[in-house]
Amino acid sequence: MYIHKDKPVIGITTGDLNGIGPELIIKTFSDNRILDLCIPVIFASNKVLNFYRKLVADAPFNFSSTKDLSNLHPKQVNVFTCWDEEVPIQPGNLTEHGGKYAVRSLMVATQCLKDGQLDAIVTAPIHKANTQSADFPYTGHTPFLKEKFGAKDVVMLLYNNALKVALVTEHIPVAQVAQSITKELLISKLAILKDSLVKDFGIDKPKIAVLGLNPHAGDGGQIGNEDQNIIKPAIDALQQQGQLVYGPYSADAFFARASYTAFDAVLAMYHDQGLIPFKTLAHGEGVNYTAGLPVVRTSPDHGTAFDIAGKDLADPSSFREAVFQAIDLVRQRAEYAANTANPMRRGRIEKEKENSTSEKME
Repeated sequence: MYIHKDKPVIGITTGDLNGIGPELIIKTFSDNRILDLCIPVIFASNKVLNFYRKLVADAPFNFSSTKDLSNLHPKQVNVFTCWDEEVPIQPGNLTEHGGKYAVRSLMVATQCLKDGQLDAIVTAPIHKANTQSADFPYTGHTPFLKEKFGAKDVVMLLYNNALKVALVTEHIPVAQVAQSITKELLISKLAILKDSLVKDFGIDKPKIAVLGLNPHAGDGGQIGNEDQNIIKPAIDALQQQGQLVYGPYSADAFFARASYTAFDAVLAMYHDQGLIPFKTLAHGEGVNYTAGLPVVRTSPDHGTAFDIAGKDLADPSSFREAVFQAIDLVRQRAEYAANTANPMRRGRIEKEKENSTSEKME
C-alpha cells in the first residue's frame, strides 16, 4: 500500500528559515509516538535543525541524515540534506536567504513526491515577499503545486473536525474578486470539492453550501447582481444533475447561526470571507489541504509568524494535525482506490455486512 512497507513516507518542507516552521517541525517530531504512524523525511540541512534545536526547550529531537530516500530509517526522523552550505539564520527577519532556501526545500520535496519517493508532503509556511522570483513566480504553495502536477484546477480547502471551508478565489486583491467569479469557475471548484469529499474524506453523497458574494447574497439584486446572475445559475445547473449543492447564503448569517453544521463543506467566494470565520472556529487546529491534486499535500492554517520566531512560543497544534491528516488522507485514498478498482469485491464486502447484520438481528 505504501512506499515503505506499512507506513506512509511523509515529506516535510522547512518553510521560511527565519519563521516558525523549523520550530514547529522540532516540536512535532520530538514526540516519538508519531514514528509509529509514519516515516517523516525533513527536507533541510542538519545545521538549520541544530540551530533551532538549541532554542527549543525540553525537545528530545533526534534525527538521521541521508541523501538517499531508498535508505530511510523507519523508526527515526530522517533529514534529507538539500544543501550543505552555511546559511545565515535570523529568526524573525524577512531575508533573501530565508525565502531562497524555503523554495529549495519545497522544490526538492515536490520533485521527490512527483517521482513516487514520498506518499505525501506537509509544507511549513513561506512568505510571498521573499519567495517570488523569476524561478518561483507563484503567490504560494497552491498555484505552484497545481502547475507542478499538471492539474487543470485545484481547490484550497481548510478544515477541522467540525468545518470544511473551500475557496473559489485565493490570494488575489479584493478588487479583482467579483470579476474573477464565473459560472464555469464555480462549477469547476464545486466538482473538485465534491470529488475530494468522496475520495479523500469518505463522504458518499456530500452536501455543500455555497456562500454569496455580496452582503445578504445580493438582496435580490439590490446589492450587486453576481449572486443572481452567476452564483445561483451555477448552483441550479448542479442541482439539475442531482448534486446536493445549495445557496447562495448570506455569509454573515450563515456562520452566525452555525448553519455550516448542516453541511459537509462550505464554498466561500474569497479568502477572508471563508478563512476569518474558519480560523475563529478552528482555534488554531485547522489544516490546509490542496484538493484536486493527484497527490496529498497538507499544511498548517497559519503563516510564518515572524513576531514569535526563535522565541520558543510557536504552538505546533496545527502543524501536528497537518501531519496526522496527511497520514489519514493517504490511507483514505488508498482505501478508495482499492474499493473502486474492484466493484465485485466491494459488493461482496457490503453483502457480507448485510448478512452479518441480519444474523445479529435474528
